[in-house]
This record gives sequence, C-alpha cells and structure tokens, in this order.
Amino acid sequence: MILFHIHNTDFKINKRRAIKGWIKRILRDYKKVPGDINIIFCESEYLLKMNNQYLNHNYYTDVISFSYPDPSAERISGDIFIDVQTVRKNAVEYKQSFFTEILRVIIHGILHLTGKEDRTVEQQRDMRAAEDEALDKAGKELVQ
Repeated sequence: MILFHIHNTDFKINKRRAIKGWIKRILRDYKKVPGDINIIFCESEYLLKMNNQYLNHNYYTDVISFSYPDPSAERISGDIFIDVQTVRKNAVEYKQSFFTEILRVIIHGILHLTGKEDRTVEQQRDMRAAEDEALDKAGKELVQ
C-alpha cells in the first residue's frame, strides 16, 4: 500500500491515485511490487534533523529514503521523506514546474527502495537517467 502523509507543512498533494498508479507501473519495470510505502512531505528543518541523525550529513536535502526490509526482495517497503521547501527551490533552479520536481523526488525515493544507489558519479548518472525515463512514463494524467 502506498500512502501519502503531511508532516508539519501546509503542502497538499494532488493526483494521489494517478501518482500511485505511476509508481506501481515503474515498480513493475523493476520487477517489484509495493509493500508498505509511506511518502512523507515535511519541512526543511525536520529533514535536516533526520539527515544529521540517521545519515550523519549536516546539510539540507530534498529526499531521504529508508528501505524495509531488503531492497533485493520482490515486495518493497519503506519510508520516503520529502522536503517540500527544498523541492520548491530546486524547481526554480532547474527551471521545472514544482509538480514535476515533486514527481522527480518521489520517483528518486522509489528508485532507492528498489536498491538503486547514487553515491558515485556513475551511479548519479544512472539514477538521473532512471528518473528521466520514469518521468517520461508519467503520462498525461500527471504531466502539467
């Protein structure tokens, strides 16, 4: 089950059903099915604290994913935390609509749950290509 949560922000997510369907289609491409996936939209300071506490990173980020249990399993579960404020800034910087940038970080988190990494330059290139491919498959119900 894919659930959306709002934590300490006034953000509202639209097109939930369409986004869930898109996520499921992308997961099928990776031969995965959703278990319990929580997508939590939050504010910058909350995600900064999590980044410090769990990853020992002292910087703002747009998304953090926690996979449960093993990403090599067919059924994947996890939590994806998205900093709405940073996504908004990134949308301006990358000249994207805010909604498109939200979709990008959602799928970035989903790709992490499938086991895809982005630690090296090569992995980052692969991740970006996978994000772009997934966004291409979003369909007209999600494209704005």
